[in-house]
Amino acid sequence: MDEPDVFDSPPRVTSADMPEPPHPVNWNLLTAHELEQEWLALNRWVDWLRRTYGLTVAVVPPFWHHHPEMVWELSALHLHWLGAYDPEQNASAPLGWHRDFADARERLRYWVTACGTRGDRDRPTRQAAWPGEEPAPTIQDFTFTDRDTEFVEFVIAQVRKRQEAEDEFYANLAEDEMP
Repeated sequence: MDEPDVFDSPPRVTSADMPEPPHPVNWNLLTAHELEQEWLALNRWVDWLRRTYGLTVAVVPPFWHHHPEMVWELSALHLHWLGAYDPEQNASAPLGWHRDFADARERLRYWVTACGTRGDRDRPTRQAAWPGEEPAPTIQDFTFTDRDTEFVEFVIAQVRKRQEAEDEFYANLAEDEMP
């Protein structure tokens, strides 16, 4: 037979085969598709984090995703973890991550206290009105019985809202190009 042996040479690896290195996530600039992917990835990682380290709801409450201050903190911690455990990283990087994780837990406790979220209920983070602004609306607690279902509904609503903003942007862009 004249067929080449598939084991004659090592496989060709191109840059397209290499995973993309972790990069900062600016939640304000993600497309609808990117937003969905980031929400799902962060949720999986936060669930792993809370279980692995036995974190209480005073550090990572079930409804962390409703509080931008916690989303930004947990997102940064996730990216730091990805970088620290990258195979190309030096051997002491995980120790640096754990040192920074201790600092982040203190900030997370502060955020939980400030926003008032609990294990069985949630409320929007209180906002102080500055002089000349309308008073902040009355804060009301909400209770949820199924966190996972609520998270899925939250992500769907966030992605839909982002998609509508994208659609509006492109529609306006097309109108601006018309003669």
